[in-house]
Amino acid sequence: MPILSALLRSTFGLVLLLSVLVGCAPTVPHEGSNLMKHARRLTLFETDSMVVATVRNPWDTTAVLQQYVLVPRDRPLPRVLPKGILLRTPLRRTVMQSSVHAALAEHLGTARRVQGICDARFVVSERVKSLRLTDYGSSMQPDVERLVVDSADAIFVSPFENAGHGALDRIGIPLIECADYMETTPLGRAEWMRFYGRLWGCAERADSLMAAETEQYESLCRKVAAARETAPTLLIDRKEGATWYVPGGDSYLATLYRDAGARYVFAAHRGAGSVALDVETALAEGRDADLWVIKYGAPSDLTLTALAADNAAYRQFRAFRKGHVMGCNTLHRPYYEELPFAPSRLLAEWVRLLHPTLVPSPVAEPFFTPLRER
Repeated sequence: MPILSALLRSTFGLVLLLSVLVGCAPTVPHEGSNLMKHARRLTLFETDSMVVATVRNPWDTTAVLQQYVLVPRDRPLPRVLPKGILLRTPLRRTVMQSSVHAALAEHLGTARRVQGICDARFVVSERVKSLRLTDYGSSMQPDVERLVVDSADAIFVSPFENAGHGALDRIGIPLIECADYMETTPLGRAEWMRFYGRLWGCAERADSLMAAETEQYESLCRKVAAARETAPTLLIDRKEGATWYVPGGDSYLATLYRDAGARYVFAAHRGAGSVALDVETALAEGRDADLWVIKYGAPSDLTLTALAADNAAYRQFRAFRKGHVMGCNTLHRPYYEELPFAPSRLLAEWVRLLHPTLVPSPVAEPFFTPLRER
């Protein structure tokens, strides 16, 4: 009997262990394959009963930043669910930390599912302004009490290296880690719309839009490559305080510059995000660039005179001396609302700067225009 009792206890323990393992389930469902073709920071597995989205840690791609299990509201929960944050879709009341994703929701026809936004005073797009979204204050210190009272389904946030989300981590509202900006290609970033579309209940619309963007982007890439024009050297942005922040050589912007037919002067500085350079390094590496493009946000447009007043060393740049300096004032032009999820339009903007004869003149005002003298 003692032997039988021990055996039964052992068998029960084994069954219990197996039930725990089954309840935890694998990190992705067995069926299907990853829907994402261009993104490297996100995988998307879809079955008849659920979608499992896994966000990789952009700063340690061997690790998972967060995993989400999407189950339609009108279906019962599957008996076994993978690990992750459970989200019943479509989400009805989402809050955006950034206008980038609010603009995408409007473009996908699901703006009714966006309840509010942070930093509303910085929104430039008239389309987004017309939504009259609730303003939840600063993205750095949002009004968490109001978020709780308003019963937001989820908050779209931007992850940063070795940093959490402050009070948002403690209020019990699911956080959607929007690491799309850390992708290594423009198509990779844009493809996150397939994930967001499934959150908002417009998967077909998102998939169709992404397919069209891919076709147009790749077609323009082939046109640039076939032209075999000389690739001008490209200098980006300017110093902020004592530091010159530039897109890393592994970033989606660095890929964009290359696809547009440029030789990016800071390409050797690895990283998928922003890279901090000392001013001396930036000045030395950018001195002979053919074209200088600056994206900035200011009440009034930047001029060459104001640029030189900021740092007299800028006059040493070849692009400055020849008047080849272009700028985009993001407080006046809806760059962040219109372009991140429209890679074909973004690429066309850059091809116009670098090889203007390869694309037709824009119908609307271009995002980047020459800096005036004064």
